[in-house]
Amino acid sequence: MSSKGFKYSILASGSSGNCFYLETDQKKILVDAGLSGKKITSLLGEIGRKPEDLDAILVTHEHKDHIHGVGVLARKYHLDIYANEETWQAMDTALGKIDVSQKHIFEMGKTKTFGDLDIESFGVSHDAVAPQFYRFMKDDKSFVMLTDTGYVSDRMAGIIENADGYLIESNHDIEILRSGAYPWSLKQRILSDKGHLSNEDGAETMIRTLGNRTKKIYLGHLSKENNIKELAHMTMVHQLARADLGVGVDFQVYDTSPDTATPLTDI
Repeated sequence: MSSKGFKYSILASGSSGNCFYLETDQKKILVDAGLSGKKITSLLGEIGRKPEDLDAILVTHEHKDHIHGVGVLARKYHLDIYANEETWQAMDTALGKIDVSQKHIFEMGKTKTFGDLDIESFGVSHDAVAPQFYRFMKDDKSFVMLTDTGYVSDRMAGIIENADGYLIESNHDIEILRSGAYPWSLKQRILSDKGHLSNEDGAETMIRTLGNRTKKIYLGHLSKENNIKELAHMTMVHQLARADLGVGVDFQVYDTSPDTATPLTDI
């Protein structure tokens, strides 16, 4: 008998590399592969999985912390790679030679079916050519990945509302970033509408979009230089509590790591 819903693990999340794993009875998928093939293989091992069992890699955008290992894994394990057309053009040379039969287009704003899993893509606001993230849906369960965006529009909020689980960006603490060592131009980029969500922005997004189905919120893409894990966590919990939401009762907030996988979890 087939199982309900799906399983997932956030293999790595952070400014140094990002990789998300998802499996159903029929499909095993990575979203982004922003670390070396060797590191991703070791992260999969932490949850008892192997790269040779993967079916596909979905790519969100062409930045190195999202595509570093894509080419290597695609060649070694003959994986299908999905991205929108603009992202393919931007990342093609960086990935190295991939057989044309492994290259697939996943248009922004579309829903694709992979076996028993539906995946909806949606555009975000980030300084890449055509960045898109995903909502995964099966058996009336859903999980949303949303990092690498400078703000969340009403359109995006509508697409991601009331999911069972979220990986939401908590990239930086505004004060740490402002007073830190980054050059002003880089600070401006991160703080801009095409940059990254701050801890407060991530919490505000969750207040707007979580619903009575929501059980798990993971804080993702934390900056090593401009954030502190405890601070990101505290900001999210405090803001949700202040908005009178059942944090710690109706749903839980979890941390992620740039180099350790979260446990394989059922949704």
